[in-house]
Amino acid sequence: MAKKDSNKVSELKERRKAPLITPTDLGADASRDITGGMNAILADVFALYLKTKNFHWHMSGPHFRDYHLLLDEQADQIYAMTDPIAERIRKVGGSTLRSIGHIARLQRIKDNDADYVEPLDMLAELREDNQTLAARLREVHNVVDEHRDIATASLIENWIDETERRTWFLFESSRRGS
Repeated sequence: MAKKDSNKVSELKERRKAPLITPTDLGADASRDITGGMNAILADVFALYLKTKNFHWHMSGPHFRDYHLLLDEQADQIYAMTDPIAERIRKVGGSTLRSIGHIARLQRIKDNDADYVEPLDMLAELREDNQTLAARLREVHNVVDEHRDIATASLIENWIDETERRTWFLFESSRRGS
């Protein structure tokens, strides 16, 4: 019994040195690579969420109601990605974003702080941002495939499909003459 108790004490001491390290069979390299890719995705998702809400809040014009509702629905879908992404990062042994500043350092989706943006330009910009997000999700999918992380790959596949659907809706809604 003494040896078993000693092992438990040693394990507890080790755990206290790195309390947020979640055990995973993927290995340290996989954890590092997946965490890096997914944190960048998470930063982009937060940036896209806020831009979508910005345009939702500042929509105007004859198609106000339709566009306003479309962007609200899309923002909800984008926001719904955040927690599963962050939790997946933790499940593979990584740590995730901690602040707005951390997001700003990692995001690749550009902010739009303009006082006014034409409604069709809003939709076109969001369409391009969603296309960019889909491409980046595919890049991270390649990383998780390399490390045989089937669970993350499965999530990414669903997010790609959702992102492509948003892109399609934004494209159809932003066609000139619509």
